[in-house]
Amino acid sequence: MVIAAPRYLQESDRHSGRFDLPGAVCSTLGMALLVCRIVRSADAGWTDPVTIVSLAVGLLLLVLLVTNERRAEQPIMPLRLFRSRERSGAYAARILFLGAMMGFWFFSTQYLQVVHGYTALQAGLGFLPMTVVNFAVAVAVPRLTARYGNGLLLAGGLVLTLIGMAWLTRLSAGSDYLSGVALPMVLIGAGQGATLSPLTAAGIAGASAQDAGAASGLVNVAHQLGGSLGLGILVTIFATVGTSPLTGSDLLAHRVSVALTAGSVMLALALITVISLIVRPLERDDVWDGGLVVTPAAAAGAQLAADPSGRRTR
Repeated sequence: MVIAAPRYLQESDRHSGRFDLPGAVCSTLGMALLVCRIVRSADAGWTDPVTIVSLAVGLLLLVLLVTNERRAEQPIMPLRLFRSRERSGAYAARILFLGAMMGFWFFSTQYLQVVHGYTALQAGLGFLPMTVVNFAVAVAVPRLTARYGNGLLLAGGLVLTLIGMAWLTRLSAGSDYLSGVALPMVLIGAGQGATLSPLTAAGIAGASAQDAGAASGLVNVAHQLGGSLGLGILVTIFATVGTSPLTGSDLLAHRVSVALTAGSVMLALALITVISLIVRPLERDDVWDGGLVVTPAAAAGAQLAADPSGRRTR
């Protein structure tokens, strides 16, 4: 791809500008504080003064980020990108999806190595059923999109992933690899393969050439932020699960099950977000225009401008 890019991709025009340093600093420090403090709360608790102050500062920095982006001449994150219901839904769903998936990778590895006694190599090979199916479905995504549409394929992928994750929540110390781990992984692999590409497409849908780079950047931000923030939340849940009478591998399996249950909730929220903001049929009188919902009045005005005679057509 790198070799072919100069030949087949048209170089965009270069433009000089001013780097949005306040936006970059506020976004980076704000999210870093949130993630670090969420992880810290697993040991220190939510009443820890350092945790409270850090969370407050992190949220304040994010508020300053939004304020700065509204006023910046060349914002690093143009707020107009969120006017599109489809793009906003894609960003939110990607954060939730990646949070759940990072938890799946992390806790499934813990389970295989601690409960089943797998070596690191064996645990890696244990994910093979998922990765093979993931690759096969990802390759078929262009054909599936042409047949079912981007939104429907995205919702279907999330459903498969949710079913597989919910299946994994039944893990216990006595679960066998085939029925307890491998088969759910097949569903998760198929779901992930059918989800990520449509999420990316929805995240840049309708963006102008001017905002294409920023929209693509937001897709990557949602991807990385979802993984770090989601894993931080799930690790906190894992660490705070009551010990009860369980010990050893029984206790770890129970904690993994609870963490994956929280991951299933994230996937369910992602599915609801996708159905509500991307797949949900528009109101009968609404019209889509470049990813934005146009009211009937606006649509009529545009039609009148196109047809000066004033004739109305349905």
